[in-house]
Amino acid sequence: QVQLVESGGEDVQAGGSLRLSCAASGRIFSTYAVGWFRQAPGKEREFVGGISWSNSSTNYAESVKGRFTISRVHVNNMVYLQMNSLRPEDTAVYYCAARHIAISPISGDYNYWGQGTQVTVSS
Repeated sequence: QVQLVESGGEDVQAGGSLRLSCAASGRIFSTYAVGWFRQAPGKEREFVGGISWSNSSTNYAESVKGRFTISRVHVNNMVYLQMNSLRPEDTAVYYCAARHIAISPISGDYNYWGQGTQVTVSS
């Protein structure tokens, strides 16, 4: 069993930066890939990016590529989403999710989800 808790969401001005954290519990978390998703009001949940279990690969949605960076620290079961050059269209609830081994852009492929953290970017 894996439990995930996101934190770090805030209100921020356009052009600003935030770092979201995803804290995981579960002694086999190191074998799980982690994906970040977001959901804006009235829209479907969308893939933001992910990192493989081994840190050997990351994937990003085109809309965030070059602005967002995902990293993880195995020793303390943390995964981070560094968000730079934020835009109003980045406003959403951000979720981290975990699945065994490989990244997937499909939300239904993930077995475990956090409760989400709100990011609001104002112009």
